[in-house]
Amino acid sequence: MLRVYSAPGLRLHKNATGTGVNVEGIEQGGKIYVASISPQSRASIAATFGVTEREAGFMIEHLLSGPKGIKNRAVYRNAFQWVVDTNLAREACLVLGAEEVMASMDRAEGPKKPILTSSCPGWVCYAEKTHPHVLPHLSRMKSPQALMGTLIKTTLSRKLGISPDRIWHVAVMPCFDKKLEASREELTDAVWEGTGTRGVRDVDSVITSKELLMLADSRRVDFSKLPRTPLPSSSRIPFPDPKIDSFLFPSNRRSSGNGSRGAGSSGGNLHYILQYFASQHKGSSVQMTKGRNADVIDYAVVADSGEILLKAARYYGFRNIQNLVRRLKPAKPSRMPGGKPIGSARRSNGKASGPDYTYVEVMACPGGCTNGGGQIKVDDPININRLEGDAKVGPQEQKMWLAQVDEAYFSEEDAVESSSVDDRKGLVEGISPSYIKDTLSHWATTTGIDLDRLVYTTYREVVSDVGKNVGDAERVIEIAGKIGGGW
Repeated sequence: MLRVYSAPGLRLHKNATGTGVNVEGIEQGGKIYVASISPQSRASIAATFGVTEREAGFMIEHLLSGPKGIKNRAVYRNAFQWVVDTNLAREACLVLGAEEVMASMDRAEGPKKPILTSSCPGWVCYAEKTHPHVLPHLSRMKSPQALMGTLIKTTLSRKLGISPDRIWHVAVMPCFDKKLEASREELTDAVWEGTGTRGVRDVDSVITSKELLMLADSRRVDFSKLPRTPLPSSSRIPFPDPKIDSFLFPSNRRSSGNGSRGAGSSGGNLHYILQYFASQHKGSSVQMTKGRNADVIDYAVVADSGEILLKAARYYGFRNIQNLVRRLKPAKPSRMPGGKPIGSARRSNGKASGPDYTYVEVMACPGGCTNGGGQIKVDDPININRLEGDAKVGPQEQKMWLAQVDEAYFSEEDAVESSSVDDRKGLVEGISPSYIKDTLSHWATTTGIDLDRLVYTTYREVVSDVGKNVGDAERVIEIAGKIGGGW
């Protein structure tokens, strides 16, 4: 399941000033263990144990790094030296994603419009395997999981003078498909080092919310009894770069949290872009129009004059994605000399002509990432005592359970403390773009790696002979089943 204890850990100690790190055990082949935790996983665990999302985060930290966790129940008594929140990487992705959209509107560069979210690996896998015509539309931004992995591997390897394979990075995610994302060749040190050889993963292992509890059980740790308060700050080893340390572990909770409820539970890419664009056009407002179901919503940024400045949308769930993909498919050229492209007649006036969106947030799971396939379900053994008598679990019970997970996810919204960023001007959804850009610039400078190689990725058509005689729906259902995703 989670094989992170196959080698002894490197011993890290604060230096004499308490601001740096001394490393021991390099010659013995030890590793540094780092974990990054998604807010959706914290929300799933919070709903399961009846705590807040923040308290769930503290419990996870105690499990992975504390004296009452897995540390004393492993062969080498290893613990995770750092446990970080992927929300910090999410904020960087939001800022860069907004810039990507603005650049595509101002000049003909970047992804083809409409730009489609690329942080959902189930959706990306589907596009690469079955609809390569949409690949030019995919955002080039790495996902928060991938970006955090690159940040951890590049900074630690450069600052500590060790190879990336001596750093073991585990991500706790709501989705089985994130395991596939971690295995992508594009997300290895071969890309940011520019070696062109088979590389070391930026994310070595992914475990789901459910598997995290299995890890606790396998180490005979009662997760429900773990402390719901933070580990003493004095016990934390500082990250070897002070500026990156303050970014990952702010003294005050500078993070915007999980975003507002309007942002949804999948990272808030679309919501941030809408708010950012509106902030650049004084007097404008964001308008929403519900689609054919709860997982399809159209948005528009409208000037005070009534002019529509930007159109965007949210498409969640496989069947809704199919409809979007069909609308993006180019018309086939006519075989008749001088004839119109096949399908041009029905596309000449109406929505079938292709969406005029600038940006679309696409997620494979209905309801978004809190409904990922790796989340704890209402009928899982740990939740079975919630059921009364012989009550059966059906769609309604799962829907009610998902509402509890969403409530836990957004419980963070009211808990975010005041920002520690000095300049409060120019904040968008609690995020300072200038602070994010300054941090990213520092990261690129100190590692000596071009920022584009650190934050962007690429996609490719996956050609396979398997399933060529079946339709799209059957083929994708087969893919999704093998992946283990929640769609």
